[in-house]
Amino acid sequence: MAEEEQTVRIDGTLKFPPVSGSLEPPAGDDQGRGRLLRRGLIGAGAVVGALAVLYGVDLLLSQGTLPRGTTVAGVDVGGLSRADAEQRLHSALDMRITQPVKVRAGDVDATLDAKSAGLAADWPATLDRAAEQPLNPFARLTSFFERRESAFVSKVDETVLGKALQGLQVDRDPVEGTIRFDGTTPTAVTPRSGQQLDAAAAKRSVVDNWIGGVPVVLPVTGTSPKVSADAVREAVENYAKPAVSGPVTVKGDGKDATLQPAVIAAALGFAPGDNGKLAPKLDHGKVLAALKPQLASTEQPGQDAQVVIEGDKPSVKPSADGRGVDWDKSLAALPDLLAHKDNRVITATYAKQPAKLTTEQANQLGIKEVVGEFTTGGFAADSGVNIRVVAEKVNGAVVKPGETFSLNGYTGPRTAKQGYVEAGIIENGAPGTAVGGGISQFATTLYNASYFAGMADAGHTEHSYYISRYPAAREATVFQNPDGSSVIDLKFTNDGPTGITIQTIWTPQNITVRLWGTKRYQVESVPGERTDFVDPQPRPGPAANCHASAGGPGFTATDTRVIKDLNGREVSQHTRKKAYDPAPKITCG
Repeated sequence: MAEEEQTVRIDGTLKFPPVSGSLEPPAGDDQGRGRLLRRGLIGAGAVVGALAVLYGVDLLLSQGTLPRGTTVAGVDVGGLSRADAEQRLHSALDMRITQPVKVRAGDVDATLDAKSAGLAADWPATLDRAAEQPLNPFARLTSFFERRESAFVSKVDETVLGKALQGLQVDRDPVEGTIRFDGTTPTAVTPRSGQQLDAAAAKRSVVDNWIGGVPVVLPVTGTSPKVSADAVREAVENYAKPAVSGPVTVKGDGKDATLQPAVIAAALGFAPGDNGKLAPKLDHGKVLAALKPQLASTEQPGQDAQVVIEGDKPSVKPSADGRGVDWDKSLAALPDLLAHKDNRVITATYAKQPAKLTTEQANQLGIKEVVGEFTTGGFAADSGVNIRVVAEKVNGAVVKPGETFSLNGYTGPRTAKQGYVEAGIIENGAPGTAVGGGISQFATTLYNASYFAGMADAGHTEHSYYISRYPAAREATVFQNPDGSSVIDLKFTNDGPTGITIQTIWTPQNITVRLWGTKRYQVESVPGERTDFVDPQPRPGPAANCHASAGGPGFTATDTRVIKDLNGREVSQHTRKKAYDPAPKITCG
């Protein structure tokens, strides 16, 4: 059965005649449906084929060139040959590579030298990456309208770059707000946040962006201060200014003390509180230094019990309690009072002040017999004065069980103010003089008394040069700075269950030190042979106050302390070795 065919006439343009009814073949007409399906597939195939041809032609025409729309570090290299693209990149970027790289870390601006920071261009890798032709048809189509940034590839020395970033010094701790005083004028110190460089992320950021020509942002971790600037200003107005607005009066028994604004300003500090506000902190030492002397006459000092030796027998001189200002209680209200300009008066609180060593405690120390004793002599008259002064100071000192005695700590500064005089010393092997000269002889005598008492050595130092009146490797020297601070000290620890008291006996010819307690040990000193002798060498003395000396040989000596209990059983044995320097021959003139 013949079919009527619809025709399409082409007159320059496509014209379709009106369609009436459905294009679908009559029901049951399978051939008509198949024909339409074939036509649709053929049309679609033709379109796909045409696009494929265009895609292939585009790929063919793109051979040997960089993809359309490609940029590197903002430089357009799309459609160029590799050689032309490299030339354009060099032309645009060579100068940029040599310029300092600007970086910004938080609020810190800095620069890096690319070469010194281990950064360099990797041109082959950059061009290889830029030359990769996209195979996605959609990507090729959009390349006609959009730009594609290809990464600039760098050569990086990670270690050098890391050190360069550390050298920027962008890390800082937060600065807490506080208040400082210029005289009695309070000034606010503004808080500032801290920051710390994220080193790993900073490296990535520099590597990815250093060629971009704009500041590279380096990631940092911020740390906020605990107190805000507003809180600091509030503390200035509400506390610091009232605190120094006038003096504070401390009313004592029959006498008052005054705390002046200048002392308050010097003693007053501030620290972050738990509530986000500044908290005042008073230096009680400075406050007490100003107030205690003013009220000293209102106090009755106590007296520690003393162990005295009378007729070669120890006895206890009773203690006496004192009465004085309880400064902790008296000043407890001071921080709150300083916040007010009016009613700035404190009433001192007095309390009994027990002796540090009571009569009962002294009687229980078990001090009853000599446990260690030593005598030295042969000192000059001026040295003898200093030995007498230090001996008087140390005489009667009590060392409780477990306590450590320090000669420098017990005497304090040894200057002319304390009665010491110029006397002979040995300085760098040459004779000389200094205030307090000769004290080392007392130190040696005390050391040996503690040695034979079986005390534990808590630190001592021998002389650099051997002095013949002292036992070799069993002697000690001491030294202080001019301000009285300790440099070389003599210390021993009372490691026994009973107390020790020190008795000193001075004469113009010698000094004796005895340690009294309860005897526990028999102590023997075993000197070793002297070895490794070194001859003294001549050395010119100083131009002024030169004192010639014959010098003396250096050598190595040992001393072994053997400690036995009272039944003769050995408790311990310790050998000390000392290498003495040769004392130079000092020549004068």
